[in-house]
Amino acid sequence: MKSCVSVFIALFAVNCFLLEGSSQLLGRRISKVTKVWGFSWQNCGAQDDPAKMKSLSISPDPISIPGQLTAAASGSTEVALTSPLSVNVTLEREIAGLWVKIPCLDEIGSCHYPNACDLLNQLIPPGQDCPEPLHTYGLPCHCPFKAGDYALPLSDIVIPDIELPGWLTNGNYRVQGILGSSEKELGCLKISFSLHSSKK
Repeated sequence: MKSCVSVFIALFAVNCFLLEGSSQLLGRRISKVTKVWGFSWQNCGAQDDPAKMKSLSISPDPISIPGQLTAAASGSTEVALTSPLSVNVTLEREIAGLWVKIPCLDEIGSCHYPNACDLLNQLIPPGQDCPEPLHTYGLPCHCPFKAGDYALPLSDIVIPDIELPGWLTNGNYRVQGILGSSEKELGCLKISFSLHSSKK
């Protein structure tokens, strides 16, 4: 699904941008993420949610940062995704066998973003080409995203040297993102992974 794949890839890029920008502005360049292990995903919304991922594969495992990964994705959205497009993120870390919610700190963590379309415009100014691999396959990176069934073919994606805040340390994490518009849930995606970082 062209639109849903574009949204999730673009939001992933926004998340990287927020992590990098916040860590630089706050001087929190403490730890360097070197490996992401055990990446997995699942839809977590209702059966009738209009936006769903159908497939998402990422390799290698572990993923090195900085480095390169290979990804392919497919999905669908039955409705156009238009501004304002909210994203409600819940980030949890496993501590002593329990999942603990990480609060929203400096726009990172369990945060509510009232309009992801604005974030995309900040990261990729309107009129500027979409980043790869979106540009190569003609996938949009700005709202509105048209309804449809589309796919991102197997693509190589370069991951920059992303510095995470010091509080985002080694461990097991899960992230849930709920996409919404006008108080209505459009889709939900849950991702799990483990971080292994080293001092810079």
